[in-house]
Amino acid sequence: MGPGSASAQEVAYPNKPITVLIGYPPGGSTDLTGRAVADQLARKLGVPVVVENASGAGGAIAAMKASRAPADGYTLFVGANNEIAINRLITPATVKYSYKDFTPIGLVASQPMVLVASPGTGVKDASQFLSAVKASPGRFSYGSSGIGTALHLAGEMVKEQGGLFMTHIPYRGVGPLTTDLLGGRMDYGVFVLSSGLPLIRAGKVVALGVTEKKRSPAAPDIPALAESPKLKDMDIGVWFALMAPPQLPAPVLAKLRATLNDILQTPEFRKTLEDAGSTIAPPNVDMPRFLADETAKYQKVVDFAKITE
Repeated sequence: MGPGSASAQEVAYPNKPITVLIGYPPGGSTDLTGRAVADQLARKLGVPVVVENASGAGGAIAAMKASRAPADGYTLFVGANNEIAINRLITPATVKYSYKDFTPIGLVASQPMVLVASPGTGVKDASQFLSAVKASPGRFSYGSSGIGTALHLAGEMVKEQGGLFMTHIPYRGVGPLTTDLLGGRMDYGVFVLSSGLPLIRAGKVVALGVTEKKRSPAAPDIPALAESPKLKDMDIGVWFALMAPPQLPAPVLAKLRATLNDILQTPEFRKTLEDAGSTIAPPNVDMPRFLADETAKYQKVVDFAKITE
């Protein structure tokens, strides 16, 4: 059934429970965002909304399941840029879907990453970081939560724009990375802002700058890396979007988009995500253009760093 057609059932949408797929275990930023969306969908649509954590393969299992679900609006997907756009660029042999294999409903929120230094480096800001690494090519390393993650791509974007030679060390999550940074066994690291802020506020690591173009409302005292002339084009974050299977009927898509726009203005929802370090997306983002632009940005970094798994 094409996007422009509608049956009587679709006009009455929704009339049964909706499932929201999330590609990670409970507790992370994607799960928090997805559950907040699901809670508001249930309130505004008047039907139960069940969250299903189909974790694994960097979010790809849930994404693939969503891309193959019936296009009736009863299976939705809240995902981040990793599983929607980046995974395909890193592992095309195993990730068989692309962002074009979904009906994008809308952008939900975004959150910058933050580049931090171990206190042992003596580096206090982005300018000192650039000078130190530039002066000793190959001496320093930075860590991320894994190969091909948005955190890894952010680190490689810093290297590309700054003309730096650093070694990337992938960790199995931010826990081991944190341990090595605090122990002085790792020089620099990239965190999602919400994960890095407690360490920064406690003085355990030094914030060098957030990775989005502008400072984050959640931490306005931390400069944007783009404020440094050598990193003026630095602009990459973690974003979350509500997606549906391809070929979603137009009436269902229209209802879900209107509902999401309403959710984005709901004070309770905004507070939940803002307290977690996210910035609520503006309504009515041109999602096809946004996804194409973001994927092109990631492709450039992947090509520069020759990232493969």
